[in-house]
Amino acid sequence: MMKKVLVTGATGFLGKYVVEELVEHGYQVRAFGRNSKVGRSLENTSVSFFQGDLTNADDVTEACKEMDLVVHAGALSTVWGPWEDFYQANVLGTKYVLEACRQVGMQRLVYVSSPSIYAAPKDQLAIKESDAPEVNNLNNYIRSKLASERLFKDYPDVPSIILRPRGLFGIGDTSILPRVINLSQKIGIPLIGDGRQLMDMTCVENVALAIRLALEVPEAKGEVYNITNGEPKAFRDLLEESLTGLGYPIKYRKIPASLLAGIASSLEFLYKSLNLKGEPPLTRYTYYLLRYSQTLDISKAERELGYRPKISISEGIEQYVQDYRKH
Repeated sequence: MMKKVLVTGATGFLGKYVVEELVEHGYQVRAFGRNSKVGRSLENTSVSFFQGDLTNADDVTEACKEMDLVVHAGALSTVWGPWEDFYQANVLGTKYVLEACRQVGMQRLVYVSSPSIYAAPKDQLAIKESDAPEVNNLNNYIRSKLASERLFKDYPDVPSIILRPRGLFGIGDTSILPRVINLSQKIGIPLIGDGRQLMDMTCVENVALAIRLALEVPEAKGEVYNITNGEPKAFRDLLEESLTGLGYPIKYRKIPASLLAGIASSLEFLYKSLNLKGEPPLTRYTYYLLRYSQTLDISKAERELGYRPKISISEGIEQYVQDYRKH
């Protein structure tokens, strides 16, 4: 029997890759999302589109009917915005998914959370899943991800797995590389010290693979897994490899850490107190990314899920560059 999987956030960057990975491995997919144009483009003999909104409990309940498995990848994932927006989309949305899974007796739910919850003003190497803090109020996105993870302990009857994939990039990426290109051209990339801070990235195809493994491996039930490419690199090396390939000159701005920290805090304060639209050009979260090393330990996923990245970071960058040149 072909297993039927509901994929939320199917019209987003990661979602499209998840749908593809599952179809390649013989699943019937119901793609859930708001964007009907993208949704319809995903449809084929193995994929049907369900237009719905995660903040609408009825949509979620309806979408879960007749499904065996759920991949919950839909979320509001920007670094800035009012708590209410994040609460609706990420906390309530996840609660509705858990409720619906309970109602239909779902065989398994894989939830895509975020390692941004580990963010802190210090170097952190080989972070384990158990190192997650109880509270982290650095931004509302992080708060909402922690709150949504906490919901799972109220649903012990729903067999669930939580994944925390770090720094997704690939063709179709709308956040990481486009932002970097923009920044480099406008004002230059802020460089703190020598730019040797270590960071992890993950090719989006590898995240889709990890999600499928989490659906399939019996022992994974109830566990949490960090997911990366397993090849931490210096911030500067990642930048140079990407931008050189794309044919952009790199402009750096050497900025003292304390100045950058001050700017980030001031901007956040201004945006909050004046209720400004959009996001600050620099946030404390981005400052932490630039300032401190942060790498994740993925040995648990390797050991228990049998996770092995299928594309290296260099291959991922190369693919992105090839695609970018076409356009």
